[in-house]
Amino acid sequence: MQFIDSHVHIWTSDETVYKRRESYPIPGGIDTSKIEINPKHFPPEAILSMAEPFGINRICLVQMSFYGTDNNYITDAIKKYPESFRGAAYLDPDMQHIEDEMNDLLHKGITGFRLVPEDRFVTTWLQKSGYDSMFATATETKQALSCLVNTDALDEIERMSRRHPKTTIIIDHLGRIGANGTILEADIRHLCSLAKNENIYVKVSAFYALGKKMPPHDDLIPLIKEVYDSYGPDRLMWASDAPPSLINESYGSQVSVIRDRVKFLTSEDKDKLMRTTAENLLFYN
Repeated sequence: MQFIDSHVHIWTSDETVYKRRESYPIPGGIDTSKIEINPKHFPPEAILSMAEPFGINRICLVQMSFYGTDNNYITDAIKKYPESFRGAAYLDPDMQHIEDEMNDLLHKGITGFRLVPEDRFVTTWLQKSGYDSMFATATETKQALSCLVNTDALDEIERMSRRHPKTTIIIDHLGRIGANGTILEADIRHLCSLAKNENIYVKVSAFYALGKKMPPHDDLIPLIKEVYDSYGPDRLMWASDAPPSLINESYGSQVSVIRDRVKFLTSEDKDKLMRTTAENLLFYN
């Protein structure tokens, strides 16, 4: 069985990654001195070779923050390896003609977009008019909107889910519950309460950054069980979040959590978490 990794970042290159490069420059205005980049070079070939021994042959590339709205590195990777990659790009919701840009990127293999709130606007972060255009367009194009959020941003996601019930919304990394080291039951209930909205999905991922933050990550299994009971396997997808997840752990340890450690999953459930859900949402074109 061939699986899908639904969340991987790529970038280039070596020590010159901090400098403006002719082909893939870091956009002006971003203070790269404050960006920790480890490893300094993680091209598409790196994740392909790393994932292949685990039966993973398709990967969703998620735009790296320091590239801003310049999505060329991931679209070029998709063009080079169209059978292996799809992408989640980043756009400024206030840009003009965002509908045209989303459609153009769809033809380049971008089947999703990453949404990230500003901390100071977290309780109202989706109330810019541009987001309504983005959600409405995503309903037509079937592009998924992946939200990198903590639980304090979930109410806005639920509001937009009701406003745009046909738009696919994905909550990244289990809503980052336990990122501070403590898994709160109130946060789990908050995330699970959104399961009544059938257009909301969850990535079961970033184990290295949650709870005890140490493999084999058995402390996260009760959290995963509650999310599974609420959303069901058809609305969950696994991801490695490589390469940030690889600083102190192996790629295999990210795979093992769902493949080996979560005993309540049937083989059919595992196939849904590690292939089918991502296939339906991200590899439809």
